[in-house]
This record gives sequence, structure tokens and C-alpha cells, in this order.
Amino acid sequence: MTHRFAVHVYYEDTDLAGIVYYANYLKFIERARTEWVRDLGVDQMRLKEEEGLVFAVRRLEAEYLAPAKFDDDLTVETTLDTLGGARIVLAQVVSRGEERLFEAKVTLVALSGSGQPARLPAIIRRNLH
Repeated sequence: MTHRFAVHVYYEDTDLAGIVYYANYLKFIERARTEWVRDLGVDQMRLKEEEGLVFAVRRLEAEYLAPAKFDDDLTVETTLDTLGGARIVLAQVVSRGEERLFEAKVTLVALSGSGQPARLPAIIRRNLH
């Protein structure tokens, strides 16, 4: 199951050369993960309020393959790699058409209100199978 999220590159996303600033790829994939979770039927604010659970990035591996530029239309694809008791590992790819520009492997953990790892909510486990 691959989730797709469209991103348009605005002037504010670029550096003086008109190339997407490297840290903005992290913003693009964060937005895509937020929409992925929403599309799974999870309201993150309700999850925090009712169960005291939040998600945090535990680890991120990134590879910059080619530059995106001002006014490009990009797609962020998010795919489940691994599902654990308290963690989710996602593969995320930012592309322009068929060209891969950026790849990341992101490890997310569910955390309790005290900041300790917590079991993933049943709704997420159910919707990922």
C-alpha cells in the first residue's frame, strides 16, 4: 500500500540558486506522513487527548539523489517498511515524474505522555494490515 502526496515547490522552498533547500525535503515528507496517518483514519489530536499518545521520529536515513527546483511538481510516496510493537518504519521517496530526487527511511515511535515508548494503537495496526 503506497500513499501519494503532491507537493508544489514555491520560491520560499528554494535557495538563491532556485534549488530546493535540503531541509525542506524533511518538511515535504513530514507533511506526507501526516496525510498518510489521516488517511488511515487516525486523528492525531484526538489520539493525544484521549490516549496520551504522540508519534516522534526516532531515526531518519536520507539520501539526496537530484535537486528539485522552483515551480516543480513533486510526489511524495510513503510505504510501510516494518511494523513493530511501538514503532513504524516507513520508506519515503520524493519524485519529479519518474525521477527519484530524495529517499528516506524514517522510524517513528509511539510515545506516552511521559515520553516512554507505547504500544501502537489498535486502529493503526488494523488499518496497516
